[in-house]
Amino acid sequence: MTEAPAPLAEPAEAVPVARRGRRPNPRIAQMKRTWYFLRRNTLAMVGIVILVIFILIAIYALFQPIPWTQLQQECASSGLYPPVNGCLCTYSSGTVSPGPNCYQTPSGYPSDIAPTIDFSHGTLGPLPLGSITTAPSNPTFYNIYAGLLRGSDWSLGVSVAIVGTGALIGLLVGAISGFFGGWVDEALMRIVDIFLSIPQILFVIIVIAVLVALPVFQPFGMRVALLIVGFVIVWWPFYARIVRGQVLVVREQKYVEAAKASGAGGGRLVLRHIIPNSVYPIFVQMSLDVGTIPLLLGTLVYLGFPVFPTIYFPEWGSMAALSVYSGAGASTFTDALLTCQFGTCVIPWWQFLFPGLMLFLYAISVNFLADGLRDALDPRLRR
Repeated sequence: MTEAPAPLAEPAEAVPVARRGRRPNPRIAQMKRTWYFLRRNTLAMVGIVILVIFILIAIYALFQPIPWTQLQQECASSGLYPPVNGCLCTYSSGTVSPGPNCYQTPSGYPSDIAPTIDFSHGTLGPLPLGSITTAPSNPTFYNIYAGLLRGSDWSLGVSVAIVGTGALIGLLVGAISGFFGGWVDEALMRIVDIFLSIPQILFVIIVIAVLVALPVFQPFGMRVALLIVGFVIVWWPFYARIVRGQVLVVREQKYVEAAKASGAGGGRLVLRHIIPNSVYPIFVQMSLDVGTIPLLLGTLVYLGFPVFPTIYFPEWGSMAALSVYSGAGASTFTDALLTCQFGTCVIPWWQFLFPGLMLFLYAISVNFLADGLRDALDPRLRR
């Protein structure tokens, strides 16, 4: 007998969905693809590691039992031995130490304690990063280690709030302006030009000087909000200009024309196609700005404007500015200039090295991460 022919193989189109497997979510696939390219970038991974360390430090600082208002309550008394009433024993350089657990300080600066690795010093020691004081006669000092620890959440939080809010506003304005063009582009760009003509630091100084005296801005939270709003007002136009230039290129791409032909509205085109493909250039600008904000805050403190409720407020930029006052033995900008020009000006290296090092690591880590994200998200830059 003739053997019956074998049944034909089932065509691929007839295979049930359950047998072929579920199609992966495109968003999850995009995230995995981005992470694949990102982890191949060594500098980006270094930036992520540094940022994670900073974030963990900031979270740890939030649960510290000593609030920032107590940072200035530690004291140092020249020649006091043994230490009493919570004060540290200090002695001037060139003199004999009164006891084994005393800190040596520059002559005439009894509270400027240098870094030490000796864990036997004093009842409030050790001070591994040294201290800062606002004047030679001031019996209190600023513990740099505690200040850096307590200031991590403020420095990171304020800079991210200002740069993130400014970038978001600039992204939306730049995308709308570049996509719709015409009178919309003209009107928005003239508004951007007006804000670009305002000096940044001068505008923030005016806002603080005029509004900080109002009763509504006396609470500390409202003062910080006022500071953030003042910076955001003069920060977003730069991002609007950057995004607009990118949108003018993206809106002419074929996939945008195809989306228009399929009936997509203006809002959908902007949110789903224009913005996602125009966001890459602002990453580099954001990475530069997050390191600039703490320096500008330190500039305001250095000029004597009441940004924070006390000069001992733990913020990295403010700590760097405070070191100049300490070395000059002055409490105002004018006094510091006069003292350094006509008198003895001593600025210990540790007082601005460690806050500056924190700012450098923070800025460079964000820069590394932003460059890596730009390369990973933009298909044209993937290697």
